[in-house]
Amino acid sequence: MSTSPADLVREFHRAFGLDVRSTPAEVSPELAAHRRDMLAEEAAEVEEVSVEGPLDKLAHELADVVYVAYGTALVHGIDLDEVIAEIHRANMSKLGPDGQVARRADGKVLKGEFYRAPDVSSVLRRQGWTPAAQEGATEVGATEVGA
Repeated sequence: MSTSPADLVREFHRAFGLDVRSTPAEVSPELAAHRRDMLAEEAAEVEEVSVEGPLDKLAHELADVVYVAYGTALVHGIDLDEVIAEIHRANMSKLGPDGQVARRADGKVLKGEFYRAPDVSSVLRRQGWTPAAQEGATEVGATEVGA
């Protein structure tokens, strides 16, 4: 069995008859709002345990956020692994050629002069997305109530 979040969530969606798209596309406002609400609910659960734990509960809630995020990407037909790889490429460009890292007072890594923003639109276009193609996305399943 695969441990890839994308594969696991796809298996869940197919098993429960939830939306699965193979090409990036917009979804109905109702489905988009439902996905937004699910993500907000999971993020709130992380917030509840992020400071005082316990650690096993935090791990559970973080995994739920990732699971629902991958489900939301799947509903939209987005290969989230490829998008994450592009975000990672951009984040790594924050490191200067001299190995120096600019940080804010709280430790957050800042964008330096060598930072190159992610090009998520190009990633989605490689996945088959174009504004005109949004209407013809492949859909499986008509309801959305799970992850």
